Amino acid sequence: MKLGILLGYSGKQINIPIDLIRQAESMGYDSVWTAEAYGNDAVTAAAWVLAQTEKIRVGTAIMQMPARTPAMCAMTAMSLDQLSGGRFIVGLGASGPQVVEGWHGVPYGKPVTRTREYIQIMRKIMAREGPVEFDGDMYQLPNTGAGTTGLGKPLKSILEGNPNIPIYTASITPAGLRCAGEVADGVFPVWMDPDKFSILGDHIQKGMDTAGNGKSLSDFDIAPFVSVALNDDLKAAYDSLRPWLALYIGGMGAKGKNFYNDYATRAGYGEVAERIQDLYLSGKKAEAEALVPDQLLDEVALVGPRERIIERLGSWKAAAARGEVGTMLLGVHDPVVLELFAKELL
Repeated sequence: MKLGILLGYSGKQINIPIDLIRQAESMGYDSVWTAEAYGNDAVTAAAWVLAQTEKIRVGTAIMQMPARTPAMCAMTAMSLDQLSGGRFIVGLGASGPQVVEGWHGVPYGKPVTRTREYIQIMRKIMAREGPVEFDGDMYQLPNTGAGTTGLGKPLKSILEGNPNIPIYTASITPAGLRCAGEVADGVFPVWMDPDKFSILGDHIQKGMDTAGNGKSLSDFDIAPFVSVALNDDLKAAYDSLRPWLALYIGGMGAKGKNFYNDYATRAGYGEVAERIQDLYLSGKKAEAEALVPDQLLDEVALVGPRERIIERLGSWKAAAARGEVGTMLLGVHDPVVLELFAKELL
């Protein structure tokens, strides 16, 4: 099993912990992942890290697809792939309607259709077998729709392409997981219980079956985000993570349109997830956070004293042995924690 670290997106000021990244690189960590919401962008940070490291791979978790055309994303990927000696990983996501329509000012559309078409176009461009043409529901190359001149022509990338640049998607919905299994090289679910793989795996497998050609988990990287709260005070460790889960379950999206709430329901926490969302959306964040179950935190994160975390890593090691987890992406910037995981897993 490989290890990666999540940088997340910045606050008002961008602060990229290069010393920490270099330390992780020296320990044998495989990857580091940048992010974007509606502030800093993921690509600039990725380029910054790639320029100051030598071995560690850098991925985007995520590049928001509605913010870039598929061609622009392919151009970015090919450029960073060449400049870094093959260390760039494309990480894509649909984001959500609030950001896409409120910030980028474009229709949210059909996220799964967008993902499938987006990756198909990128692969055509990176394969560089000829001028690219595509006629999809959301993308047409050349575009001949309203407002066009009719002068568009199929083009072939000037830059030499690499068809093996890995493409991951951020997916947790059943349809999104099926799409990832069909067209992507990996997926990073925002949470995962290593003992409940079927919540993800059944849908991923259906996508692989659709792809055909013998595609299997041996060709596909499942790379969940894993938060870590190392603290001898178990209650304090739990409490430090409650705001994170409450935000996703309660505040990431509108009522009836929250993928993370739906995921918590599929994991067996539907009743409490609904209560958390109702409280969160009514402005009662502290009360929503208090409802996040310890059991759910233990299922999707690693919490408590050092010995407890090492013990609970057993489930993750077993999942890796079954081929159900390829990479753990750690949401932590503590050198002590990075060293602990490197010692236990690398």
